[in-house]
Amino acid sequence: MSPLPSSELQAEFGAIDIYLFDQLFKGSFDDRRRLLDAGCGSGRNLPYFLQRGFDVYAADSDPAAVAVVQALFARLAPSLPASNVQTASIEALPWPDEMMDAVISSAVLHFAADHRQFGRMVEEMWRVLAHGGFFFARLASSIGLEHLLERSSGRLRLPDGTDRFVVSETMLAEWTTRLGGVAIEPLKTTNVQNQRCMTTWVLEKR
Repeated sequence: MSPLPSSELQAEFGAIDIYLFDQLFKGSFDDRRRLLDAGCGSGRNLPYFLQRGFDVYAADSDPAAVAVVQALFARLAPSLPASNVQTASIEALPWPDEMMDAVISSAVLHFAADHRQFGRMVEEMWRVLAHGGFFFARLASSIGLEHLLERSSGRLRLPDGTDRFVVSETMLAEWTTRLGGVAIEPLKTTNVQNQRCMTTWVLEKR
């Protein structure tokens, strides 16, 4: 009996964010082989990259999550140095300026406590990104929920009962300009039945 299609896809791609998979499909990683997952969690977005010879780096502030990702590296890409996975905060990444061809941040930035911490996280990820590099973020936003929230950005209680730092369309446009980035494509927002909204923010560093 042949494997189920879902099993084959999970083996190759893990539980990859579907919007990150979309960028793979569009070629955003074709010439960008050195990749950092900033706030990697358990590494759900990394199996494909690890199995396809990318020079993968990962950081998370949770030592338990880092241990899981270190085991994932050892299993899928044993030739990569163990030091490629670090316990570190997003505000203080342990790599030099402009080292990475791509930085991904999936469901991480909405853990910021306030605007100041959000800014430090974004600026630090941008610091390690090379010119011509690709930045991918998936984060909570107020886009589509404005009528249900007390303000459009900041740390808020969402209709689903969670507390997250949310961004507005205006805020992301301002940050794109501040960074000197170029939007590769328009913002895309998924509204989960008016309970929360998640926006994909995709930039190139020029």
